[in-house]
Amino acid sequence: MSASETAAPALKEIFNAERLQHIATEMSAVYPAFKAKAFLRHANDGLADLSVMQRMARVSESLHHVLPLDYADSLNVLRELAPRLNSGFVSMCLPHYVARYGAHAFDTSMEALKYFTTFGSSEFAIRHFLRSELERSLELMHDWTRDENHHVRRLASEGSRPRLPWSFRLEPVQADPLLAAGILDRLKADESLYVRKSVANHLNDVTKEHPEWVLDTVEGWSLDNRHTAWIAKHALRSLIKQGNSRALAVIGAGAKAEVELLDVKVEPTVVRLGETITLSFTVKSLVPVEQRLVIDYAIDYVKANGGTSAKVFKLKTLELAGFGVKDMQRSQQIKDFTTRKHHVGKHAAHILVNGERLATADFHLIF
Repeated sequence: MSASETAAPALKEIFNAERLQHIATEMSAVYPAFKAKAFLRHANDGLADLSVMQRMARVSESLHHVLPLDYADSLNVLRELAPRLNSGFVSMCLPHYVARYGAHAFDTSMEALKYFTTFGSSEFAIRHFLRSELERSLELMHDWTRDENHHVRRLASEGSRPRLPWSFRLEPVQADPLLAAGILDRLKADESLYVRKSVANHLNDVTKEHPEWVLDTVEGWSLDNRHTAWIAKHALRSLIKQGNSRALAVIGAGAKAEVELLDVKVEPTVVRLGETITLSFTVKSLVPVEQRLVIDYAIDYVKANGGTSAKVFKLKTLELAGFGVKDMQRSQQIKDFTTRKHHVGKHAAHILVNGERLATADFHLIF
């Protein structure tokens, strides 16, 4: 069996012909006058050439194309459809419908987004309302932070992220994190991990432009609450990777590591694209007291022009006993991604302990 035959299906196949038929069938169940054949013709036209997000948009456009109802009545039908769809991601075509056709009806549309987010997420759609009516949208989203449904609470944080993946940036929030600060403050001890991940990701976005603001914010929180402490740690992950002393101090690893690294090596020392390297070493404490250590590693990837670009990876956070010894090992496949292409040459693997580079081992990539 070839690699192409065993590869996972492309994400865009979430919206394949079978799924479109499912949507048509369920629409016909809730709205018997639904023109299923016309919907399928419109939705399937050129489907193979569309990305996953384009396919999601195509579904909402195709629904609008065949529904003879006004906006409010269309929403009533789509509300009945939402719980019948067999995929949370697919249900995101419904918030897209709201964003595409409901700009004229703010209150109705925002209430619809609140409802639809409980079946998947309205995070992409709500950004269109944030872009057009920022203050009004944020005020409503601030109220949602007290909603009993964790999907709604998450939408308040996720939808207002300045750098939400797969979406456009919210430039005003990117420039001034105070705009959404009230939302984050209300959610900083949320009992739902789903919500906490969003708050941490939102704050991690903010560290790209305003690291000191995020540090000031987190340092002002009471980290005795375990939910708040979890958010703080994950919100600061990029700064921790960078070795930021304030960020490391927040998680209790701000002190210089009193350790030495032994038997540092990368095996094999010569590797081809697609093969796996293993980085291994031993951490030995030099002091009689316990130390909290944040251990990361960075690889200097060779670029097309012969220079290098470092990428930091998380490895381990641990409490090392006085004069304790700990063996560490991490394997990593050297393969191309859409965001990283490999080039031949010497690559350096660095070990970072509490933000400080303490050892390096090299390997050579050949084709």
